[in-house]
Amino acid sequence: MALHGVLLEYFYQRLSAGATSITPMPQPLLLHVLRPVASAAPPRPRKKNIHPARQRAAQHTETQQQQQQQQQQPDPVSDIAVESAPDRAGDAPVADTQVVPDAVESASAEPPTLQEPPAPSTVTQDAWPADTRLSYSVKGYYRGDFYGWGQVQWQHSEGRYQVQVDMRLALLFTGTLISQGELTADGLQPRVYEERGMGRSRRLVFDGVTVTLNDGNRMPQPPGLQDTASQFVELTQRFSSGRQALVVGAEVPVWLARPHEMYLWTYDVAALETLQLAELGEVPAFHLKPRPLVNPRGVINAELWFAPSLQYLPVRIRVNLGNDNYAELTVKRIEQGASPVTAPQ
Repeated sequence: MALHGVLLEYFYQRLSAGATSITPMPQPLLLHVLRPVASAAPPRPRKKNIHPARQRAAQHTETQQQQQQQQQQPDPVSDIAVESAPDRAGDAPVADTQVVPDAVESASAEPPTLQEPPAPSTVTQDAWPADTRLSYSVKGYYRGDFYGWGQVQWQHSEGRYQVQVDMRLALLFTGTLISQGELTADGLQPRVYEERGMGRSRRLVFDGVTVTLNDGNRMPQPPGLQDTASQFVELTQRFSSGRQALVVGAEVPVWLARPHEMYLWTYDVAALETLQLAELGEVPAFHLKPRPLVNPRGVINAELWFAPSLQYLPVRIRVNLGNDNYAELTVKRIEQGASPVTAPQ
């Protein structure tokens, strides 16, 4: 069986190498191991540019509304004092110290706030992560338990990027996903995406206007369209830069293209959970769950966990394969290169 697996792997590598049309980038130089950082305030969402005259007018209108509300609202302390006044001239005044503090306390009480998540360590506004490699342990179930390893590697050079996802599941499966494209002020813009595995190669081509599927059919390209590999880095940068707030209860929409289909996925931010990672300890991470698609082609979807204390990188990925079959990737080690790159303006 071992020899059979080695032969399959050899022929797979030969076939996939001949079929690919992507020229991989050189391997990046990764200098240090990333560790979680202490809790801090999350990045603020981007503010829209507003003309100064419109901003002053809006502030003036808001001030007038506040003044009108203050004039219309009665003074709670005065009302209580009037109701507590003595009925007879000879009586001692009734102390209102037991009434006023309760009223003030109830009026100023605020609902409890959720715990703020940790902030990213080195990623700043409008910056993309430095060259990064995430190594995962893989476990799952498909007609029995299986184990393996996975890797997501992100790199960039001169305004271009590459995301490569590799996975090996014992002797069952070996596959590679590669996405290449451009860095823009509005996010990643894929140009070519390729899936390789089990002796097959499938691809997508993006020209900014249309997407050419693996079968040659073309579809209009919606803004912000990502592929299976690029989505991980695109979402990381959205959250770390403040382009999109990551809070429990939020919705995260992303257009996603695969070789034979294209859908608008919507992830619900279900919870802020604490994960126990083998080499990184306890790490808080936001759990994103995809909503079911209408008339999907297949049943595969992925749940994602993004860790604010680790630059909002995906520290866990669970691929649901249907019928209780799944593959779960949990990060073991994160290696990173030089400082982040600033996105084009």
